Amino acid sequence: MLHDRILCESDTDAGERRSSGGIVIPATAAMGARRLAWSRVVAVGPHARAIEAGDRVLYDPEDKAEVEVSGEVYVVMRERDVHAVAAGRLGDDGAAAGLYL
Repeated sequence: MLHDRILCESDTDAGERRSSGGIVIPATAAMGARRLAWSRVVAVGPHARAIEAGDRVLYDPEDKAEVEVSGEVYVVMRERDVHAVAAGRLGDDGAAAGLYL
């Protein structure tokens, strides 16, 4: 039923962030630029070609569609809406993790 879409775990800690210096940035702090978010893929439709379950994907949270399944909130998006994929299966030897766009 997903076709070319992917189902990702919704980030429950999206509100509060911590900077590299340890400063807590509250959810109410407005950012001037749009921020992309990482999410872990739970399910993949049969026509998604480059993404597999377990990968981490980078996407725009402003363009997301949320769905609730069995009390859990997930994000549904098309494969083409993914900005980047972090996967441990890249490379022929399978040992090196990688990031591709």
